[in-house]
Amino acid sequence: MAWDPEKYDEFKSERFKPFFDLIDLIGDKPDMKVLDLGCGTGELTYMLAERLINPNVKGIDSSKEMLEKAKQYGNITFEQKTIEEQIKTGEKWDLVFSNAALQWVDDHHTLLPKIISTLNKDGQLIIQMPVQDENLLNKILLELVEEEPFSTALNHWKRISPVLSMDDYAQILFENGGSKLTIYQKVYPIIAATHNELYEFISGSALVPYFERFDAATKKRFISEFKKRISLKFKKLPALYAFKRLIIYAQFH
Repeated sequence: MAWDPEKYDEFKSERFKPFFDLIDLIGDKPDMKVLDLGCGTGELTYMLAERLINPNVKGIDSSKEMLEKAKQYGNITFEQKTIEEQIKTGEKWDLVFSNAALQWVDDHHTLLPKIISTLNKDGQLIIQMPVQDENLLNKILLELVEEEPFSTALNHWKRISPVLSMDDYAQILFENGGSKLTIYQKVYPIIAATHNELYEFISGSALVPYFERFDAATKKRFISEFKKRISLKFKKLPALYAFKRLIIYAQFH
């Protein structure tokens, strides 16, 4: 997908909040080899490196546009590749970190064990993902893309979130040798003064793969209808959008 880093960063403070919950769970050790899966613009990768003791850090992302902004951060290796491509390299890590990226990769029953296999002894895995199926704007999106003319324009395609339940992740981690498990769901509220702010929040993420499939006229009609649905769901302003995210941590011996 063609990501727009400027659009994505419009809600940077909201998107960064889970990062601080993630780093609180990390057991820091000197000289850890650290991998950030889906590093985006590299800003959080840099902040992660700054909070660890002399780490060796690499960030990977599939977006050339995002990685252009990452060039400003020294002492970190950045590479353009997909998460699946990185796993296939066979490189080993002491800490694998992923903030809001794995929801774009399918089949977590297969994916998670593969990621775990890249960890060294006593390695740590820490993940954050939005719980898309439970978030209201995502629900509006899935309803709308099943309606005409959008369904036909998409050739009846829609993006189904691969994010599993907390029970599923606990079982996967346990079956693959995980210990010190921490798994929880947390609401990160977004307070919007206007309906357009809610639209802008989702337009920089979940709407991206749909926009790529629409022609200009269909995209314009879709945006208009999406904004209308938002105003119907959030009747009072300012509006609170209870955005739910999943936090996962485990250590592997």
